[in-house]
Amino acid sequence: MELFSYLEKYDYEQVVFCHDEASGLKAIIAIHDTTLGPALGGCRMWTYASEEAAVTDALRLARGMTYKAAAAGLNLGGGKTVVIGDAKKDKSEALFRALGRYIQSLNGRYITAEDVGTTVHDMDLIHMETKYVTGVSSAYGSSGNPSPMTALGVFRGLQATAKVALGTDDLAGRKVAIQGLGSVGYALAEYLKDAGAELIVTDINQDALRRASTELEAKVVEPGEIFSQDVDIFAPCALGAIINDDTIDRLRCKMVAGSANNQLAEERHGDILHERGILYAPDYVINSGGLINVADELEGYHVERAKAKVENIYKIMLDLYRVSAEERIPSYKAADHLAESRINQLKQVRSTFLRNAK
Repeated sequence: MELFSYLEKYDYEQVVFCHDEASGLKAIIAIHDTTLGPALGGCRMWTYASEEAAVTDALRLARGMTYKAAAAGLNLGGGKTVVIGDAKKDKSEALFRALGRYIQSLNGRYITAEDVGTTVHDMDLIHMETKYVTGVSSAYGSSGNPSPMTALGVFRGLQATAKVALGTDDLAGRKVAIQGLGSVGYALAEYLKDAGAELIVTDINQDALRRASTELEAKVVEPGEIFSQDVDIFAPCALGAIINDDTIDRLRCKMVAGSANNQLAEERHGDILHERGILYAPDYVINSGGLINVADELEGYHVERAKAKVENIYKIMLDLYRVSAEERIPSYKAADHLAESRINQLKQVRSTFLRNAK
């Protein structure tokens, strides 16, 4: 890729390449925009097919975090770290401490957190070298695993979406197809079951499916069958780009609302959903509960305060749908509009974030 052309096109601020031969660290820190505040975004560890793929992922995810933070009303910008490596065998104390030193060198412009392939323990190791990390263990007065708050936010966002798409946020008797029963997907399923919804689920993890069948009385279907279920709500909680040319015509639902990132394979798929009358809950808004939760740590973590902020996703979603209706644009464009408007307003006040020296 032509890196600087890409940075210019999407207005990135900084990319840091991190290398430590002794620990084997190979990582990229991407900072997209710090207009609203320091860039916050998780640390992902993955076996990328190439170094270019890792750079592309870091850039894409960092930009997404800018929009997520802005739409959630947080005073934060967007960033991301990707570590090239196998999370099952390449982790070490030295690797994460080396990464922590790189993060510390940015002097607060970037704050990291747990993401795919990393854990609370990994964040604790980073914390040994820098204070610019969230999601560390509760021993440090932190919030720990953000998944429960992410699930709560998705549930509240799903209720708001149902109010618009179905005429009520009462989910009793509603049929919901859930794709993916990971930590967030299963917690969402529990919320839905408690609300009286009927669940249809799929996952590649057979233990998770057995648990859902037994504990939640969920109907289990094969992964390829989940898209064609006749339901009120389709909740993608696994892979990205799941709304694509192959799946979109198979959907038999009134709304799409789930925790997965980057659900639309292309923007035009959001247009198609809009044209078909299927209300789409923009992923980076509805799944922002985890970010909201870890961001609360920056103020000195208070669980009830964080929970109240996550619950506010209900109102944020309703505001988003109001903009969509008033401007007659698809919901994904309304989400971008809200995020970009907030960033542009603050650009008149301040530009790049800089922590004052003490």
